[in-house]
Amino acid sequence: MTAPPRSVLGRILTDLGSTLVEVVAGEPDPTRPVGSVLIHDPQDEPTRLPDAVVLGVGVYGADQVAALVERAAGLGAAAVIVRSPVAVDGAVKDAVTRTGIPVLGLTPGASWAPVATLLRSLLAVDGTGEADDPGEPLAGDLFALANAVAALLDGPVTVEDRNGRVLAFSSRQEEGDEARIATILERQVPGEKLRILEERGAFHALYRSDRPVYVEGVAEKPRVAIAVRAGGEILGSIWVVVREPLTEDRERSLAEAAKVAALHLLRRRAGEDVEHRLQADLLATVLEGGAGAPDAAVRLGLSDQPACVLALAVTGGSSAPDRVAVGHRVSKALALHLAAIHPRTATASLGGVAYAILPTASDEPALRVAETFLGRIGTRVPAVIGIGRLAMRPAELRRSRSDADRALRVLRDGRSPVRAARLSDVYVASLLVELGDRMAAEDDLPDGPVVRLRAYDAEHNTALTETLAAWLSTFGDVIAASAAVHVHPNTFRYRLKRLAEVASLDLTDPEARFEAMLQLRLGPGAR
Repeated sequence: MTAPPRSVLGRILTDLGSTLVEVVAGEPDPTRPVGSVLIHDPQDEPTRLPDAVVLGVGVYGADQVAALVERAAGLGAAAVIVRSPVAVDGAVKDAVTRTGIPVLGLTPGASWAPVATLLRSLLAVDGTGEADDPGEPLAGDLFALANAVAALLDGPVTVEDRNGRVLAFSSRQEEGDEARIATILERQVPGEKLRILEERGAFHALYRSDRPVYVEGVAEKPRVAIAVRAGGEILGSIWVVVREPLTEDRERSLAEAAKVAALHLLRRRAGEDVEHRLQADLLATVLEGGAGAPDAAVRLGLSDQPACVLALAVTGGSSAPDRVAVGHRVSKALALHLAAIHPRTATASLGGVAYAILPTASDEPALRVAETFLGRIGTRVPAVIGIGRLAMRPAELRRSRSDADRALRVLRDGRSPVRAARLSDVYVASLLVELGDRMAAEDDLPDGPVVRLRAYDAEHNTALTETLAAWLSTFGDVIAASAAVHVHPNTFRYRLKRLAEVASLDLTDPEARFEAMLQLRLGPGAR
């Protein structure tokens, strides 16, 4: 995050209360800051994230709830949410009173993943700094607009994008029907309902008209919907559960609300673009080091914990534009993957490489994270990830980035069979790559046995260089080496004797063998 959190607990209770959460223990302070969302895992010690809302997934019974409250207090949390019905006994009440952390109950049937996403969205919206009164809903956000429309039209409201994903909703959703409740709980219009609406031409009518459209027969209760557009672009829609068609005055009111919603969606999109650019600038500042790096690390929330740098690149023979497009998609996927692991992860694309700073206690978990991500995207996306050393403070992230780049170069050149590696895993290969770069840049390849063999092979169409490489790779085992190049052992022995003569190479000299192996790995086509 680029600024201290401005979200407050009262904001969450106002927007989610009566629909998703209820207070079951304690008296929440509506001005209590909320900075992040933390999913509870009893088998893992979470990173301390002050002012977090802790989601108690799988927490049932009074004893577990009381223990979660105590644990949340040690993490500096603002509140905990557990599945309703919540067992509240004396131990729970004592823990809440002692810690000051309220317990909220999540309505049965609600999925944890959409709730976590919704909470993070609310925090992201509040992070734009539009609130004047910290105890009241933002006067200009989509949730406040949805509530205003619901009060005006006397029906529960949702604001959705073009894919049926719920961006905001009003209170009083319990007055809707089963389809609306399912939409709110999953934060997405059910696929079956979308299909029916499409088949009946509802979306066609909605997107062709600038007036509200009355829709019935799809759910238990009818709907009125209006498209949210900016110029000729459809940004989303507003849906109201109603009892009957709207009057002309109410239709005009909904049309005006759609214009206001368009401004919010455009501002939301612009804000996301600005946030991405800002994060990229801050990440670049941290990775390049210098006087501005410490402040940039603070603004990214990375100043008080060890971390390491991951560098991802797309490989393969596709065209440059295709690699850029694929790289952009993979970068976004990596950002989502890492955000689910640690909310303080920073990710951005710089110079065709997706860099991420992952808070971690060692580079071993970072390697596992990289391998898991690459395993999930599969081989359909030819991507590799280099991992830098652990940085104990922001000033060391520049070195970690350098390590990640060096490991990435080895992986991109195909010098390692793995797709993710730390520099320590491919250190020798990285030295060979750098030495080869220097020799190529300075045209500094000296004359020697391997150079003479390559020249002889080119002139006489022989395979003496291949013979030498096979013999060295098998530690002088003629049988294994001849099998590798598919020739008879006697033929191989003859070639071995011949190459020693042509190259003036003493195969019994260990120094000569080492020099030959090194030149084989530095020459054209070396791997």
